[in-house]
Amino acid sequence: MQKAILIVLLLGFSLSVQSQKFSKETIDSITTIVKDFEAEMKKLSAPSHIKIMAVGDIMMGTNFPNKSYLPKKGKDPFDDVNSILKQADLLFGNLEGTLTDEGENAKRCSDPSKCYSFRSPEFFGEYLEDSGFDVMSIANNHIGDFGAIGIKNTAKTLKKHNIAYAGIFAQKSTIFEKNGITYGFCAFAPNKDCVKIHNLNNAKKIVKELKEKVDIIIVSFHGGAEGADHTHVPRKTERFYGEDRGNVYLFAHTMIDAGADIILGHGPHVSRAFEIYNNKFIAYSLGNFCTYSRFNLTGIKGYAPIAEIEVDQKGNFIKGKLHSAKQIDEIYPFMDTKKNALKEIKKLTKEDFPESKIVFEKNGSFRQQKEN
Repeated sequence: MQKAILIVLLLGFSLSVQSQKFSKETIDSITTIVKDFEAEMKKLSAPSHIKIMAVGDIMMGTNFPNKSYLPKKGKDPFDDVNSILKQADLLFGNLEGTLTDEGENAKRCSDPSKCYSFRSPEFFGEYLEDSGFDVMSIANNHIGDFGAIGIKNTAKTLKKHNIAYAGIFAQKSTIFEKNGITYGFCAFAPNKDCVKIHNLNNAKKIVKELKEKVDIIIVSFHGGAEGADHTHVPRKTERFYGEDRGNVYLFAHTMIDAGADIILGHGPHVSRAFEIYNNKFIAYSLGNFCTYSRFNLTGIKGYAPIAEIEVDQKGNFIKGKLHSAKQIDEIYPFMDTKKNALKEIKKLTKEDFPESKIVFEKNGSFRQQKEN
């Protein structure tokens, strides 16, 4: 009722303004009032709690080095997990590779069969849109697999399917709106074609610029050492095969201190711990999620967690739920009745971040235990 009255009053006020002459200063003042009113109306119409879901690496199949690495027709990649994904108000994933019908392999490989370059056909973008992906990171070590044309076509394909993206030099950040909430998103990685995870001052600048324009800021990073021996967050710079993979603990905390609300990590190809820092949620690695054929999915590398995070309009963590999915080589993700991803992340969270006091329930729900 109050909203309707305000709208009627504003309309009447606007008609009155149109029938009279005012100074530029007065008109500017009226314009500001109208904009503030519109912002308040947007907040009133937006949900008080927002359910954000996030998954890790996605590479739905590649036609390089040949088409044998593409799945057989007839099954969409997310068919067996869509019942969960479609519950999200906002859905995030890391696109581990390119979506391009053009481009030559940019890596030097004497044996193409041992060259891990990922070129998914552009029509695969339909699968992402159909499952409800709203925003994706393209900051990782595979976005440049097929050179500049591969990067350009990946961006074009995501845009065609109404999926926001960031993490490359041409798109360091992005702003988009959904259900009355304005989101800012940026993504970082240690790799040559990406906005660098190592440059904290630049990353802080990007986040602070977004903070002035949006309601909730989501930051994604591709970082940390890879594999089953690197499930823990060491709170120091990680190196892997001689490459500086970043200090993901310092990065995540620095981004939140700069104004970020949600931090979503990937890159190690295994799950890592969750943390709540200053009422903001951090996932240090969401592992593999939908990675077909060219990935090692044995043991814990086959766990495919779906993180559900509920936040308020200011991005503060309220509660969450971890849905456990699983992958097997050349089989797309499916729900895991044994809840292995939940067991793994629960254990790692307790060991790596006991100060966060995150309590997990058997059904995957989790919350932060508050001090009395």
